[in-house]
Formats: sequence, C-alpha cells, structure tokens
Amino acid sequence: MTYPDVRGTLSEQRALADLTWLRVGGPADALFQPADLADLQSFLAALDASVAVFPMGVGSNLIVRDGGIRAVVIRMGRGFNQIAIDGTRITAGVAALDAHVARKAAAAGLDLTFLRTIPGAIGGAVRMNAGCYGSYVADHFVSAQAVTRAGELVTLTSDDLQFRYRQTELPEGWVIVEATFEAEAADPEMLEARMADQLAKRDASQPVKERSAGSTFRNPAGFSSTGQADDSHELKAWKVIDDAGLRGFAIGGAQMSEKHSNFMINTGVATAHDLETLGETVRKRVFQNAGLALQWEIKRVGEFLGDPVEDGLASESSTEQNA
Repeated sequence: MTYPDVRGTLSEQRALADLTWLRVGGPADALFQPADLADLQSFLAALDASVAVFPMGVGSNLIVRDGGIRAVVIRMGRGFNQIAIDGTRITAGVAALDAHVARKAAAAGLDLTFLRTIPGAIGGAVRMNAGCYGSYVADHFVSAQAVTRAGELVTLTSDDLQFRYRQTELPEGWVIVEATFEAEAADPEMLEARMADQLAKRDASQPVKERSAGSTFRNPAGFSSTGQADDSHELKAWKVIDDAGLRGFAIGGAQMSEKHSNFMINTGVATAHDLETLGETVRKRVFQNAGLALQWEIKRVGEFLGDPVEDGLASESSTEQNA
C-alpha cells in the first residue's frame, strides 16, 4: 500500500497496545499522526477512498483486539490540543485532555467541572457524550469542526450529532478536530474546590492506579450518576454486577476491579481476548441474575487473533426464542 506524503508521522504496521490505557491489542495497518489541520485534510483527500480510517484519541475508552485494525488509525496530538476562551465559550482541540479543559475553564470562572474526572480527551468526550454528576457534553455543546473522509472541513451542530446517552452519530471516516462549549460563569475558587472534592471521591471509589478504561458498561438506567445524596443505585452497572457476585471476578489477566466492579482492569498479563471474554461473561451472568442486558461503554475495535469472543447474550436470546 502506498500512502500519501505527509508532514506529520506515518508508521506502517504500528503496534497500538502502548497507545491504549488497557495496554492490549495488535497493530494498525498504519498510524497517522497529522502535524496540523491542513496535513490531515490533504492526507484524507489523497487517500484511496477504499481505505478505512479510524480516529483515535488517547485510548482511554478502547479495547483494540489482538489481531489489530485493518485501517489507517488517525491519532491527534500536539497540533490539536489548543484551548481558547472567548467570553463564556471554550473551544478545545480534540486532543486536549478533559481534565485540562475543566481546569482552564475554572481558572477563567467558567463551569465545565464535570469534565475534571472524565478520562480521555475532548474528541472522545464529544463522540461518547461523556458526562457525570448530572451534566453531559450535550448540555454545553455549541458546535464542532470535523474533516470529512474527502478532506473537507465542516461544522457540526447538536442536530448533526444526535446526542444520546453515551452515543452520537458521525459519518464513517469523519474526524472531529475541535469543539466549542458554552459554560456558566462562577467563582473560580468555588469551582476549584468542587473539582478537588470530585477528585477525592473518584480516588476513593475507583481503581485510578490500575490499567483500566473507565466504566466498562453503560448504566442500565440510561443516565450517569448525579453525585447527589438521593442518587439511586438500583440500576447502576456496578450494582447489578455486584448483585451477580462478580466483583473481583477474573478471566486470565483480566479482572473486574475489587474497588469498583464496573471497572475492568488489566492485572498485567491480559490479552484483548481476556478482557472481552470477561466482559461478555459478565453480561451473560448479569442477564441470568437480573434480566438486564448490559451494553458496553468501552469501544471494541479490530480483528480477533484466533477464535472470536462470543456475544454473551447470544445464547440467552436463543434460549428465549426457543422457550
């Protein structure tokens, strides 16, 4: 395969495990790290239209399967991590870390504090409509800039992205490059104190020192934790996993965390196959125990190396149909 000339970095058969928080996965056909917007646009415009592309952030919410990805993975770096503030609006490049955006906004007296404890970068936050403490990206979103598969720069609105719980719509191969948010004004010291409290709660309840990818499954209730005293836990993913007796459950080098049972961790020797098998086993047992079909929040991409992992609910659906 001959790829277009670039000013950034293009590496063929690039291993991806070291670029994901779970540290698993095979190689991409190629990894492209564009120097800037113009470099990205010219590359996509010149790339054979039959070649798949996969935009990748910091790999905080991703399992790359052991067989790797048959695509050009596009990973945004320093040319896409700017943060600019204009009045009550914050524009951030997709590679800007969520925590950095929250902190810079707070210093300017703008409240995007919900982003402070969300792992990853702004591109992933927009794509997943990230949220916690009762606030979501959709609540603050103004617009985003994206490059189409043909290399054209377009503006996306909320109507275009169709925000839902942990989901958006984006045409295949399009790459978001920046997003603009609206935030309420507030006292910077109060915002800093709120973020410090959020961090303390996160560190007390989540395995932040382990190799994980954040929440493994979406909450069956269809919304994030509010952080309020009256927050119900009955339809939280961690609660139904606990109720099925799966806190600390392990397969190979993959384990559901003892500290937070909706966090899947790589204990050091896990393969992507271990992690995905663990997740599907959890889905099956939760369904058997509570009749709830957990949906993955972690994105799984690429090809299996050897036997594929069976959908944990496939046999349950078959059993229901035959009943």
